[in-house]
Amino acid sequence: MPKNGTEQEIIYQGIPASPGIAIAPVHVIARGFSAPEVYEIPEGEVEREKERFRDALDLTKRQLIELQSRLEDLSGDKESGIFEAHVMILEDRSVVDRVQNAIARRLQNAEYAFYAVMQNFLEAMRRIPDPYLRERTADIEDVAQRVLRNFSTEGDSRPQGPEDQHVLVAYDLAPSDTASMNRRHVLGFATEQGSVNSHTAILARAFGIPAVVGLDGAVIDIIALTPSILDGYTGKLILYPSEDTLERYRNLTLAKEKVRNSLDAMRGAATETVDGRPLTVSANIELADELAPVKHSGAKGIGLYRTEFLLLNGEEMPDEKHQAEVYSKVAREMAPHTVIIRTLDAGGDKLPVEPLTDLEPNPFLGWRGIRVSLARPAMFREQIRAILRASALGKVAVMFPMISGLSEVLRSKEMVHRCMDELEKEGIAFDRDLPIGIMIEVPAAAICADLLAPEVDFFSIGTNDLIQYTVAADRVNPHVAELYRPTHPAVIRLIKRTIDAATDNGIWTGICGEMAGDIRLTPLLLGLGVEELSVGPQQVPRVGQAIRSLSHAECAAMADEALRNPRSQGILDLSMSLARKHYANLLD
Repeated sequence: MPKNGTEQEIIYQGIPASPGIAIAPVHVIARGFSAPEVYEIPEGEVEREKERFRDALDLTKRQLIELQSRLEDLSGDKESGIFEAHVMILEDRSVVDRVQNAIARRLQNAEYAFYAVMQNFLEAMRRIPDPYLRERTADIEDVAQRVLRNFSTEGDSRPQGPEDQHVLVAYDLAPSDTASMNRRHVLGFATEQGSVNSHTAILARAFGIPAVVGLDGAVIDIIALTPSILDGYTGKLILYPSEDTLERYRNLTLAKEKVRNSLDAMRGAATETVDGRPLTVSANIELADELAPVKHSGAKGIGLYRTEFLLLNGEEMPDEKHQAEVYSKVAREMAPHTVIIRTLDAGGDKLPVEPLTDLEPNPFLGWRGIRVSLARPAMFREQIRAILRASALGKVAVMFPMISGLSEVLRSKEMVHRCMDELEKEGIAFDRDLPIGIMIEVPAAAICADLLAPEVDFFSIGTNDLIQYTVAADRVNPHVAELYRPTHPAVIRLIKRTIDAATDNGIWTGICGEMAGDIRLTPLLLGLGVEELSVGPQQVPRVGQAIRSLSHAECAAMADEALRNPRSQGILDLSMSLARKHYANLLD
C-alpha cells in the first residue's frame, strides 16, 4: 500500500449520505479527464518509471511542435501560439520534479503519478477567483491527456485499479454515475460536492451503497490505494486506520449484519401494524435489471418505476417496441404484484429530453415533468402505448409527474384513452382498466387535491419535490439545505390534506419520496393515513419491520398532536419518540 510517511490515521469529516461501512483501498477520480490504471511498483522500478515519464513528455513535445508547425503554415503565427503555450507546460520544471518525486514517494506507476500531480494542479486552479486563470485549465487538461496517451501500456505489474474492490473518492458524481456503478467493485463512495438530498445520495441509499458527501479537499489530498474505512453512519473517511479502529468497525459491521439477518427472516411477511392496519411496502427502481434485489427484498410490487434511465440513456430515445419489451419484462417478473410506471420526468436537475436553445433561468420552475410530455405528444404517445401493451402481461399502472392542475390531468388521460382506442383498432391486447395515478409534488396539486382525486385512481406523494417547492429551498443547495425540512409544519399539513382528499374520494395515497424510507418518520406517515410506502429495495425489510412494530391508533394520536405543533423539530421529536420506543434497534 502507499505510505504517507508516518502512517498515522487521517480522518476526513463529511456529511453522512447513505448508511453502511466500507473497508477497502481508495480509488480517486477527479474532474476533467479519466484516471489511468494505478498499480504499485517495487522500489527497484522507480528509475524505469521516471524514464517512461520522460519518454512520454518527449513524444508529446514532438507532437505539439509538429502541430504548431502545421498551423503556422496554414494560418500564421497568431493561432499557432496556443501550442507554444502547451509546450511550455511540458517544460515546467516544477511539474516535472513533482511527478518524479511522486513516483518515488507513492511507489505507483508513472502515468498515475503524473495524473495525480496534474489533477492537484487543476483543482487548485479551479478554485482561483481569477476567471482568466480558471479558463486555462482546459489547456492544461488537453496537454495532460496527450501525455497520458503517450505512455507505454506495457508492464509486468498487475493493475489494482477499479476492477478491485475499492472506496471511490470523487469531486462529484452524477446520478447516472451512481446508477451504473459496478457494485461488486465499488463498496462505497465519498465526494467533495453533493448533499444528502441530491439524486446521487438518494440512489446510494436505494442501492445500499455507503456514501459520504462534503469531504472538502479530498481529491487533492488523498493518494490512490490508501487503505481506508468509509463510515456512512457518521460521515467519516478514515485513512490508514489503526488495528484498533479496524477491529471496532469490524465489530460494528457484525452488529449491523445481525440486524440485517433478523430482517431477512421476516422478508415477505405481511406489513401490518400490531392492531391490524395493513400498509403496502413496494420498491422504487431505475432499471429493469434491479428486479432481482426487489424480489429478494419482499416488496409487494413496484411503487415507482422511473423511466428516465431507459429513455434518456442513449443518443436517441427507444421506440415503442423497445419500451414495450422492457415494461413487459418488469410486469411479467413482478406478477402478481402491481408495477407503477411513471412517465418521463425530465428537466430541472435531470437529463433534458432534448437540447434547449436557451438556458432556462430556473429549470426547477420550468420545462419538466408532464409539461415536457404534453409538449411532445409523439414521444408521449409512444410511451403510453408501450405501457398499455405491457399491461396485457401483468398488473401495470401509469403515473404522471409534476402535475400542477386539473387541465394537465385531463389532457394526460385524453392521451391514454386515445392510445387505448388505437390499440383496440389494431387488435393489440391491453388492460382497459389500467389504473391512472398522479404524483403530488407541487403545493398547488396538494391544495386542490380534492379537485384532482375524482379524476384518478391513486395519489403518490413525491415528498422530495413537495418539500423543496413548499419551503422554496433547493434540496441540493448547501446554502439553504438547513431550510429543507421534511417535518416542516406546512409540508405535514399538505400531506394530510392530500390523504384526506383521497380518502373522501375512495382512492389510496402512497409516498415514493425519501420520507417513505426514513424509519424515523414511519410513525408520522402511518398516523397521517398513508396506505403505501415505496422505497429503495435495500430499505424494504427495515421499513416493513418498523410497520409491524407500531400501533396505528398510537401513531394516529401522535400525528394529530404533530399537526398542532408549530416547529419542525417538535414534529420530528414526536415521531422519533415512537420509533425509539418500538424499534430502537433498527435506527442507524
